[in-house]
Amino acid sequence: MRVLLISPARSESAFLGKALRESAHSVQATDDLRDGLYLGSLEPFDTVLVVAIDEHAFKSLDGLLPSFAKLPGSPAVIVIMSAVTARERAKALRAGADACFVTPYSIMELQERMRALRRGAVAAPTDSEAHQTIRLEPATRELVEGKRRICIGKREFLLIECLLRQANLPVPRDELIRYAWPEKESVDPASVNLIVVRLRKKLEEHGFAAQLDTVNRYGYQLRAL
Repeated sequence: MRVLLISPARSESAFLGKALRESAHSVQATDDLRDGLYLGSLEPFDTVLVVAIDEHAFKSLDGLLPSFAKLPGSPAVIVIMSAVTARERAKALRAGADACFVTPYSIMELQERMRALRRGAVAAPTDSEAHQTIRLEPATRELVEGKRRICIGKREFLLIECLLRQANLPVPRDELIRYAWPEKESVDPASVNLIVVRLRKKLEEHGFAAQLDTVNRYGYQLRAL
């Protein structure tokens, strides 16, 4: 899942970023609300996670929530607050938040809410999605095709997730790098090639029908047959 994490609190940002990445989410982080709004306008995210546990961040968020709710791709907007009243939480929900958490909170519950909101957003799949025979299982980090299952690594999971968003269409190498290595400014293209080779070997060894093709001088394409 592609997550935009906005947290002025460094300790909270480090904790959430680590927990989300360990669960194979692609996380783009910033410490400024307006920067986050700008990043969200550049490419679609599944979830915008805003940490507003100090008074300044909470006040700044007040007028920006409607804009986050209107970002491309209609991401779920989840706000983490501290020491707020029920009225203030209700106000955030009316302004565009899909869910509010109050510290202390459970990271497990937070991730389950993210998945539930994502499932609701894709309840009516497109024709191409409806005919896909390959899918990812986030809870077990497995690639599934019919009765076949493969356990894959975190980078492999993120790479396949990015490709599945545009199944049967070529995806640029730069886009794959941003998705699978969001925490790094520079990534050697050979790293992508290495993961693709590993994934191809696993698909072949486990008898998957789906194929991972190279698009010369562009990127890769996942053919979900």
